[in-house]
Amino acid sequence: MPSGICIFAEVTPDKKLSGVTLELSGKALELSQKLNGETINALLITGDDNIDDLFIELSQSGIQNIWLVQDPKLKNYSTDLYAKAAYEVIKQKDPSIMLIGATTTGRDIAPRLSSQLDTGLTADCTELDINEKGQLAATRPTFGGELMATILCKKFPQMATIRPKVMPKPTPNYENKAKVEKIEVDFSATPIRTELIEFTPLAQSTQARIDEAEVIIAGGKGLKNAQNFKMLEELAQLLGGTVGASRCAVDAGWCDHSVQIGQTGKTVTPKIYIACGISGAIQHLAGMNSSDIIIAINKDPKAPIFKAATYGIVGDVFEIVPKIIEELKKQKVH
Repeated sequence: MPSGICIFAEVTPDKKLSGVTLELSGKALELSQKLNGETINALLITGDDNIDDLFIELSQSGIQNIWLVQDPKLKNYSTDLYAKAAYEVIKQKDPSIMLIGATTTGRDIAPRLSSQLDTGLTADCTELDINEKGQLAATRPTFGGELMATILCKKFPQMATIRPKVMPKPTPNYENKAKVEKIEVDFSATPIRTELIEFTPLAQSTQARIDEAEVIIAGGKGLKNAQNFKMLEELAQLLGGTVGASRCAVDAGWCDHSVQIGQTGKTVTPKIYIACGISGAIQHLAGMNSSDIIIAINKDPKAPIFKAATYGIVGDVFEIVPKIIEELKKQKVH
């Protein structure tokens, strides 16, 4: 009988553990308690030698066993090689649950892996639980975000990809010591159809990555044009934050997709989220409703955004935001 929870420990191009990996570790701890303490394991695939920091971080997140596949061929992510490595480990270890972050890498490897394992995959989940029968209950938005569907997998391992930033990271457990087991995989017969030539980080005009910012000033359809986003950029600069956008603003060409917030964009959890001229469609709320403080500015008092807001200001964004900027500048002067 399959047993244990396995997390795909994704390593970023700058050789750090992805944030969603730690978020999944925290959720795995919770799921394990509902499965009578099934083991929590991490699958780490890498071509680097200096990975002690990754071991420590995984261990402190609550991982009990690290299944390591290490080979120079794995220095850069390759769909063919990483899928081969993951498949061999999962077939050998036979976990009951396999969790992968819904990142670019995760969305690439997960469907290939589920096909090779002949099992189901629930993609882009926002919540995970264990039902009364001990099955993984994976919840995701459906019908354009209008409904939330909870899906069960009939085969093992039960697989799911989970959106980053929808689950909290666990409190570090400095006493936990994960066991590292190196697993050999033969890649000699694996065709490599693509090769990484060069990696260029995505450049954003905003001051911080949208999914890492503690203060976000987001604009929507109410901003009317791209030029008016300069007002939000000025406010973001004064508050030490960054600018985000709703799908309407991105579809209109006013902002780059890299700063889109919502179901089809980024999920963010800043300390302060200021929504300017955003009505608050459910698809947008799905990407920001876990923010600590939500401040909504909209001239429509019936806008759905006010239901999610900590504080709401009913008024014209073109009158209110300049006044906020003016007051912040006065404070900086004094």
